[in-house]
Amino acid sequence: MTMNKWALVTGGAKRIGEAIVLALHKKGFNILLHYNGSESDAMALAGKLNLSRANSCMAVQADLATEQGPLSLVQHINDQQLPLAALINNASLFIPDSSIEDWQSSQRLLNLNLLAPYLLATTLSDNLASNHGCVINLVDIHGDRPLKRHGLYSISKAGLNMATRALAQELAPKVRVNGISPGAILWPSQSDQAAIASVTQAIPLARAGSPEDIADTVCFILESPYLNGQVIAIDGGRSATGYTGADG
Repeated sequence: MTMNKWALVTGGAKRIGEAIVLALHKKGFNILLHYNGSESDAMALAGKLNLSRANSCMAVQADLATEQGPLSLVQHINDQQLPLAALINNASLFIPDSSIEDWQSSQRLLNLNLLAPYLLATTLSDNLASNHGCVINLVDIHGDRPLKRHGLYSISKAGLNMATRALAQELAPKVRVNGISPGAILWPSQSDQAAIASVTQAIPLARAGSPEDIADTVCFILESPYLNGQVIAIDGGRSATGYTGADG
């Protein structure tokens, strides 16, 4: 892996994003670590990576739910003249419909989960093409089957699912576009034990996955040069069971 190749990971400071950042850095990528509100986590992670390999990580703040957010991120990449080999659209907002109070909150969810990934991929496509780059979108198994009480979230991920396939056509042959649909990887903070047990019973492997499972799949996609236009479910076989999505 060429050390001068950069990977942009949105929402890279914590949880699945952090696991992806660590895995890509280990593979030799330099990291543009995007964050919004998690400044202390982002700076700590960037500091750790730069101690391991000098000048190998930049942390940059942007609110991708706004019109200006994706533009500022692209401007940073252009100003720094970073050769971008991978764009990992991981940043996402997971909220129930009951928390969506008005047009503005609806638009923030759709902007962050759908429009920002699409606009980043198209706006950065020339840079990615120059480096035979790859876009990976973090979708969700509920982009195929809706999650009860999370209708707009499910709609946003269904749109990202289609955007992944559309971009795989539009940006080829020099840029590949694929997606990953996580199942139960990290439980939301509000989950209760009964809900966790219900979901676990629906998973053939009878357990949740880990952020490292997603990070490993990111690396697999990047190292599979004929893989394009695919959305891979990492869900322990749950999507093969015909679940309704009503159980969380």
